[in-house]
Amino acid sequence: MDEFDRRVFAELLNAVVMKCFGHSLNTSLSEPESKHLSTEIEESTGLVIGWRSVKNYAAFLLNPSSGKQENPSVATLDTLARYVLDAPVTSEAERKKTEEHFPYWFRYREQAGLIPKPVTSSRKPQKGHWVAGIAVFMLLAVISGFLFFRQSSVEQIQEDFHTSNEAYLAENGWFVQDKNAQFWNRRAEKPGHLTLFTLKGDNWPKTGEHQGVQNLLLREIQNDCFRTEVHFTDFVPSGNWQQAGLLLLEDTLFTGKSVRLSLAYNNYFGGYNKPGEILIQAIASNGKADRNLEEFIHQPLLQLGNADERRIAATNLKNVAFRIEKQGNKFRFLYSASPVDNFSFKEISTYEFGISPKYIGVFALKGFVDTTAVMPVSVRYFRLDAQRCE
Repeated sequence: MDEFDRRVFAELLNAVVMKCFGHSLNTSLSEPESKHLSTEIEESTGLVIGWRSVKNYAAFLLNPSSGKQENPSVATLDTLARYVLDAPVTSEAERKKTEEHFPYWFRYREQAGLIPKPVTSSRKPQKGHWVAGIAVFMLLAVISGFLFFRQSSVEQIQEDFHTSNEAYLAENGWFVQDKNAQFWNRRAEKPGHLTLFTLKGDNWPKTGEHQGVQNLLLREIQNDCFRTEVHFTDFVPSGNWQQAGLLLLEDTLFTGKSVRLSLAYNNYFGGYNKPGEILIQAIASNGKADRNLEEFIHQPLLQLGNADERRIAATNLKNVAFRIEKQGNKFRFLYSASPVDNFSFKEISTYEFGISPKYIGVFALKGFVDTTAVMPVSVRYFRLDAQRCE
């Protein structure tokens, strides 16, 4: 790779980071960031660039004087260009069949090389031309400043929970509601994770019970349109109604509207004899004035009828993640469940609901059930990205 290609590569990777995260490549990518970017590229293009390669490319471009050199293949450069240029989704086999000449990389390369040359003239510029030129310059400066301001105001939060110190969490915008000190003090039991527990409680109201979620980890949402996700490790619920997931709230007292997405266990089938199941559940609430909730997702994933099925469940739920995307009143819900930690997301459902959530919570609970055991829930990663409303 010559110097020109290296400069184009640096510009291209910066554009990739900008598209995915909303900011320039100014610091090294963390492991969760690299994995997320690798997944984003695969979902957008159908082609794979390993997260370690993404991480190494970023580190090299930030510090090219280091000992190790990076020399990405033309296929990798084409994949990055396809991501930036919003190329149609393809596969390695299809690209080899129809686009083996890697057109997107060379298109991006040519565009990067098109630097206009100054026009020379012996004619003396007229005063009107100078005025017009200054006006255009000022207009471009205003537009650039506006775009920079909009870009810089986009909220982005990432949390890998390698530190669960309460002061650190508070400094980074988190707060805990309905604290149960006995279990909250165990939040650092699993290194590199935040551990919650499926304690008794629910945001679903029940007569005679206190409506609330113990050790509900909350933070404010600053934007109306956003994308958020949470990742869990080794969470295999096995009793009613053990569950964990994301909770969107208009207020912290459960009086306003809310949306809940979770991985849960169920063995209640209205008198029918069926094996217990692990499912994805989503519930919408219109708030305190309307106690009838709407379950708009009830998607069984796995049955737990015998030891083999429980073993399969433990393997396939090694890594579970949820993603929620909100544009106005329209929601998109996705999940990932896999033995590996960078599996692709799948859409579960879309849903339209008039809610303006001001808080997002990561939670674990077991409903108002006394007989179900309390089990740990290991939270590995959280992300919240503001999106511009379309």
